[in-house]
Amino acid sequence: MKKQLNIPALLSAVISLSTICCNQPLNTEKPPVETVVTADPLPSWNEGRPKRSIIDFIKNSTDSTSKGFIPLGDRIACFDNDGTLWTEKPMPFQLYFTIDRIKAMAPQHPEWKNKQPYKGILAGDLKTAMAGGDKALLELLMTTHAGMTTDAFEKTVEEWMDTATYLKTGRHYNEMIYQPMLELLNFLRTNGYKPFIVSGGGIDFMRAWTEQAYGIPPYQVVGSSVKTRYDTTGKQPVLIKLAELNFNDDKLGKPVGIYQYIGKRPVFTAGNSDGDYAMLQYTSTGSGPGFGMYIHHTDSLREYFYDRAPGLAQLNKGLDDAEKYHWLIVDMKNDWKRIYPFEK
Repeated sequence: MKKQLNIPALLSAVISLSTICCNQPLNTEKPPVETVVTADPLPSWNEGRPKRSIIDFIKNSTDSTSKGFIPLGDRIACFDNDGTLWTEKPMPFQLYFTIDRIKAMAPQHPEWKNKQPYKGILAGDLKTAMAGGDKALLELLMTTHAGMTTDAFEKTVEEWMDTATYLKTGRHYNEMIYQPMLELLNFLRTNGYKPFIVSGGGIDFMRAWTEQAYGIPPYQVVGSSVKTRYDTTGKQPVLIKLAELNFNDDKLGKPVGIYQYIGKRPVFTAGNSDGDYAMLQYTSTGSGPGFGMYIHHTDSLREYFYDRAPGLAQLNKGLDDAEKYHWLIVDMKNDWKRIYPFEK
């Protein structure tokens, strides 16, 4: 990960050197330009409008002489996770984790053999298990969380990430991240932006690995959560996860999560489905500059093709209203030279 330049310290050194060498006062009528652009900050992106639009926005937003300038403290960037920063097909990776946890816990729950959705999971019949919709999924998630300390849950996720592999590639799940988006995150950080993850996925599940994968620390992750309880009955106080939903950070919940956990409207937002629509809309309707973009999954060979068809991660309304809100549509097939870091 690239280190952010200490602009104030660098400018101070330049000013001091100029004064010593020339003994002439500097012209301070115009504030310095802060933009940091490498020769090619996005090497895994093909040349074209999307790449140029991103670079131009960041350049203008960090140029104090530009009308599009954004003060350092307001450079908040928000990213969806599933399908935006890593692959989400054929189903979200957290669901694979949940299935593995149900199977691991099954010996202590013989009653699950005759009870849905557990029966379907244990029999490998995911369609039947998921027939109960969001209610069934929520029950599975609650079951795999409830009663664990937060530390134990984090360790369980870390161990799963170290051992479980994605069937299509044989890679660990945290290797199925998008190289072009890693470059974008680094480019934003280099220019004073603070990137956050704002996802419908479980906040505790993501916090266990996002810093290693993306360079995004746990305190910059916003997600769905269950309630926790502070317990002092043992030798050491612990936080216990409860089987009760605390916050659903999806769809209309995303702007709410941003307000509650970040406290500032983002100026740069990326998503990939209509679940991110409200978050992009919130970004693009602020009083100042705002940049919204969708990752359009168009590459059926290197990844997956999906958009308007009903189902997981549908992108319908977002495509229809992209022009209205000036959202950038990134065509994965045509705009990305490579998708994953392990690709040559």
